[in-house]
Amino acid sequence: MTQFANAMAVFKLLPKTNCKKCNETTCLAFASKVFLGQKEVNLCPFIGSDIIDKYQNQPHKETLVEKQQQTKIKKMKQKIAACDLKDAADRTGGVYADGRLTLKIMGKPFSIDHTGNLFSGIHINPWVVSNVLGYVLACKGVPLTQKWVSFRELEGGREQNGLFVQTSEVPFKKIADRYIDFFEDLILIFNGQRVEKLFDSDISLILSPLPKLPVLICYWKPEEGMASDLHLFFDSSADQNANSDIVYGIAAGIVVMFEKISITHGIG
Repeated sequence: MTQFANAMAVFKLLPKTNCKKCNETTCLAFASKVFLGQKEVNLCPFIGSDIIDKYQNQPHKETLVEKQQQTKIKKMKQKIAACDLKDAADRTGGVYADGRLTLKIMGKPFSIDHTGNLFSGIHINPWVVSNVLGYVLACKGVPLTQKWVSFRELEGGREQNGLFVQTSEVPFKKIADRYIDFFEDLILIFNGQRVEKLFDSDISLILSPLPKLPVLICYWKPEEGMASDLHLFFDSSADQNANSDIVYGIAAGIVVMFEKISITHGIG
């Protein structure tokens, strides 16, 4: 049965005019939503009926993604079973006690046992499991440099940068534009830390989704004749303490969480 291999496979089918008739800002943004199962390909008015017939009977993409995610998690748990969690605590910035490695994720403790199971006082979704296990396995324990770089400057980031911008920075900016208490909630809910206005931004805030993987959010407020802007930056050690896939997943996951929070508050 045919299915989209990735977002670029969808993008190749589109007119690339960025006409916004699908209610997305660009064709690339629409392609990423179709790949993730968040939109149907027939929402593009320029897609032919032959293409629609080819894909309309495909299983929901989220189900396929979930299956792939579970397979990925299973393999990582097998690797965790062979991993020295006590040694991993030193590398990852965690603490090892009673047979478990505990990490602070957005300021909240998450523990991992030798079978790769996660424990926390709050809900744990597959996104968290996948990225935390990947972090434990990939982290080299390189000290933070406090030098902030863009995603595309990380190893492996250039190839994914277009999708990163569309799935992370663009929706992040949309939330910040309409959600008045956005940055205050980042501080209250996710232990964000305000810092001096870096890169000449109006607001700069650091999140710590993983101990050695901080994220810098810089926001420029709209001014007369100029739209607002938002960019995410990472410590230059990020590609050694994680990898581009984990960094991408962390950023996209934060966006999804805040989209849900904004909808809950009637802002979405």
